Amino acid sequence: MPSSRPFIDPATGGINTAQMISEAVPLGKLIGVFVAGSLPLYALAFFGAENSALGALLALLGDFIIAVGAGVVLIYVIARGIRLASE
Repeated sequence: MPSSRPFIDPATGGINTAQMISEAVPLGKLIGVFVAGSLPLYALAFFGAENSALGALLALLGDFIIAVGAGVVLIYVIARGIRLASE
């Protein structure tokens, strides 16, 4: 017996937009958390301490937050995809 495919409406065979949106909203919020965490650091680095060691350190810290956020988002997407495939 074939399992149902994620994001496909079994009745019509079309795309299930409600399921897509319900999966996209938490993902967008997760991405927003890391962007919001790094944005003040970038703002301080570019507008407050442009050509100093402090500015470089703040920009580096912002890059680190974005890199960790990308890893967390990737792990979330993979885990959620596995869960959706098994349902």
